[in-house]
Amino acid sequence: MQVYSMFLGTPFFHSMVAKIQTSVSDISVLIDPQTILFPNFISTLNSAHKFHYDWLLISSPRCISYFPFHLDDSGVHWLRENGKRIKTRKLQEIVARGWQKDNHCEERMIMAWNKGNSPLHNGVLPPFLYGKGTHNHWFINEALSSDFRFIFDASGIVSSLHLDDLGCQSNRSESWEQVGNSLLGSVYGTFDFRQINYSKLVKLLSCNGQYLFIDTKENSVLPFGYQRPLRFWRVQKVKDCVNWIRSLESVKYCSCSDEMKLLLPLHLPFSLESLLTMVADENNSVVLSVVGYNYKDMLMSWVCRLRHLHVQNFVVCALDHEVYEFCILQGLPVFKDSLAPRNITFNDCHFGTECFQRVTKVKSRIALQILNLGYNVLLSDVDVYWFRNPLPMLSSFGPSVLVAQSDEYIETGPINLPRRLNSGFYFAHSDTSTISAMAKVVKHASTSNLSEQPSFYDTLCGEGGIYRVGVNRCLEPETNLTVHFLDRDLFPNGAYRGLWERKDVKEACLKNGCLILHNNWINGRRKKLERQVSSGLWDYDASTRMCLLS
Repeated sequence: MQVYSMFLGTPFFHSMVAKIQTSVSDISVLIDPQTILFPNFISTLNSAHKFHYDWLLISSPRCISYFPFHLDDSGVHWLRENGKRIKTRKLQEIVARGWQKDNHCEERMIMAWNKGNSPLHNGVLPPFLYGKGTHNHWFINEALSSDFRFIFDASGIVSSLHLDDLGCQSNRSESWEQVGNSLLGSVYGTFDFRQINYSKLVKLLSCNGQYLFIDTKENSVLPFGYQRPLRFWRVQKVKDCVNWIRSLESVKYCSCSDEMKLLLPLHLPFSLESLLTMVADENNSVVLSVVGYNYKDMLMSWVCRLRHLHVQNFVVCALDHEVYEFCILQGLPVFKDSLAPRNITFNDCHFGTECFQRVTKVKSRIALQILNLGYNVLLSDVDVYWFRNPLPMLSSFGPSVLVAQSDEYIETGPINLPRRLNSGFYFAHSDTSTISAMAKVVKHASTSNLSEQPSFYDTLCGEGGIYRVGVNRCLEPETNLTVHFLDRDLFPNGAYRGLWERKDVKEACLKNGCLILHNNWINGRRKKLERQVSSGLWDYDASTRMCLLS
């Protein structure tokens, strides 16, 4: 199983946990790579492995701005600044000293759990960005509220640290990643109204040489590895130690409500130009999709398919604020079209509707904008299923050629007949001829009471097809742009050869040699969605917010 990342490379926390859960190991550990661990962590896990119940261990590494020790060349022995060895046990004691002065505000938390039979928590783990705040506290909060496992804090016994040259101050820069994680934490689970009280967690500590679970909430002590708790009056030898632990409840622990202070407006700090610079491939080509919130799940299935094909050079144009925010939280490179039509209906924005006519005109206008910025554009609607990456073939046609899908469904005869150019899948080079021709399309569409699709054909192939050349091309005389209609065996539309009606759509398409298959020639969002899901050409699990395993 792959760990997925957002477009800047930050991995998703829920994808990391899902990957861990596929392991056959008895114990799983999630730890920040900058954390330094000492041997007592392994000995603690070895002891926990003997438990006969499901558990979750948490531990907060100490943040240290000055650490005058380093490993020798063999990586085995620790040395002081003067080069003399220091015993690991002594170093562990130094690190453990003052652990109670720290709190659990740091995100560099260690979490470990056994395989067990119990889930870690109820509900869905949202797509947090790893290392950007909220996710560890949310995770522990949900585990506590679900009460499936025994949860204990081993910060006092596990020696661990991370170095911070800035003096161990919490990072509250309110980046858009932190804002996004805070928003996810507020809308999923119980984190928004149930706060973790870390001081009340059962703690694993060493008292007088004996490992003990201290539960101040239940007023009990449990020897590490035992099942039955002992009351304080029976534990005279560790009474002083327990009283000391109880006194630590006065230590100020951070409030998780701090995480909720970051609920600011969510937006990416990138212009369209900067996004294109980030995502464009080596040929300066980008894949563009224009989508509203009503097609968010189909968008994610499309994105998952592109990820599976290792296509990373895509960008999403959001038609409304809801899908813009959704895309940010899903880690997608997205920008919002400020001129997009308002009041896009959820279920009645399909082919032939007035909503559809307004929405489609955005696509050609945005494509032209990107072409003018010097990037080649493959526009693909999200209802186009990709079997293979078509970009290498499409870009091979060269400049001054716009290649587009044919919407002709009759299997024999010309495929460039009037109004048979599908504007939901085409590739355009950023060159003078193509830009001039696309500008004519956009201008024509702006004055038309139809969708943009007729404007494409009437402008580039002439009304009635007067600019047609042969059975699969047109030549626009003013700009000298050639329009090439793609082979339908490779790029079939939704009505060609009845592929969507086959018992095994995928097998039929692969046998046919399809590079893509368009889920068009069907009315209504629901019918389109049902057809694609039932066919098996679906790559997104909305219940887990993750891509399906292929």
